[in-house]
Amino acid sequence: MVAPDSLPPAFRASDADREDVIRILREGSVAGRLSDETFLRRVDHALRARGMGELSALLSDLPPGEPSNALGRLSRAWSRYAARLRAPRLPWLVLPRGPRTVFTIGRSPESDLPIADITVSWRHAELRRTGQAWVLVDLGSRNGTWVNGWRADCGFALQPGDWVRFGRSAFRIADGA
Repeated sequence: MVAPDSLPPAFRASDADREDVIRILREGSVAGRLSDETFLRRVDHALRARGMGELSALLSDLPPGEPSNALGRLSRAWSRYAARLRAPRLPWLVLPRGPRTVFTIGRSPESDLPIADITVSWRHAELRRTGQAWVLVDLGSRNGTWVNGWRADCGFALQPGDWVRFGRSAFRIADGA
């Protein structure tokens, strides 16, 4: 029989996990869903927690929903406003109009959309029209082509408002109409 102390913990809590739990507890306290002493006690437990089970138990009875006091509602509104201010302002990438159906994107000056960024491959991606839709396809680039946070290896259909990233260069998609 193996001693219980010699078994590895199933899911060990990381510092990032602790910080996430403390952030949720703080939001619950500000929103009026936790008393001050409950908040302080749970933060102490979160800092000493060894596993994910202990951390999840600290949030298990936290009531969901909107804050019940004016300070909590104001805090939540301010958080949403601050998040919008921090959101990146991306340059627009306008989908082309006309008879052409394939456009190249890359660091090459011969590309239809040349991007002067060292993280963009020489021939990085292609923008292809298929019927009425535009599809973005990665051409085996080193740093990848991404659409709304998803890797676009074999192709990804684009919609106005999507954000795309080639290496570290990011754009917001706009309709050419």
